[in-house]
Amino acid sequence: MRDGTASRTAMMVAAARAAHLAVDGEPAILRDDVVAALLGDAADELVGYHRAHGDHVVLWGTRALGVTRSRFVEDRIAASGVEQYVLLGAGLDTFAFRNSDVRVFEVDHPDTQAWKRELISTAGLAVPEGLEFVPLDLERGGLAERLAAAGFDPRRRTLVGWLGVSVYLSRATVETTVRAVAGLGAELVMDYMVPPGLRDGIGREYGAFADQAVVESGEPYRTFLTPDEAEALVAECGMRTRAHVGMEDAVPAGTWRRDDVLRPFVFSRILDATALT
Repeated sequence: MRDGTASRTAMMVAAARAAHLAVDGEPAILRDDVVAALLGDAADELVGYHRAHGDHVVLWGTRALGVTRSRFVEDRIAASGVEQYVLLGAGLDTFAFRNSDVRVFEVDHPDTQAWKRELISTAGLAVPEGLEFVPLDLERGGLAERLAAAGFDPRRRTLVGWLGVSVYLSRATVETTVRAVAGLGAELVMDYMVPPGLRDGIGREYGAFADQAVVESGEPYRTFLTPDEAEALVAECGMRTRAHVGMEDAVPAGTWRRDDVLRPFVFSRILDATALT
């Protein structure tokens, strides 16, 4: 994203999470009942757009991708018993408002984070006691230092979620960030976008629209990885792959027995890795 502006893609993803409960049927993949309040006056218009045009691939695809990756990481947090959750590129994520058992460190570009804090205030939402805001441009490094200044405890079991972000960063920044997570001794759940040649038909159709949208928003895609490249990258950075899944396997199998338009497709994958140290 460009300095001085909040992330437009963060708004698009938040709108998709809000629309999921309003537009799609059961079973709900993710029950985020806070994000609509966070979106404030814009919620009705954004969700209304999904109501009117929600069967378009770029809209239902964004809903499916956004809620699936969030469900995966939130299920992993619940199953692993972590005490700290570091969310890189937090955007308008609301995990901290829906879960009080885990200390949350939201790391994001200063401009986007300031915008989110304004939305929280305008919505009249109370900032959870266990939520720490960590302003940081990942392209400039310094993750470990900023977390330490915010009270991060390296002795506590930690999971780092990095969702919908790596594709917007340079390959060098992706590697630097993974090394920093390994240095924390944390578990990492990240998603990454596969090259167009590895996508299925729906993935290529979705990508054609999504590519144009992100370019117009000023936040173009920059880094694509094959599955082998993703596993090699985390290994080179001092981490071991624990799980590596596509959309179909990222959530419980019954999730995809649906009557609405949502279905898994090949566009990105989720990699779960643990630090070797």
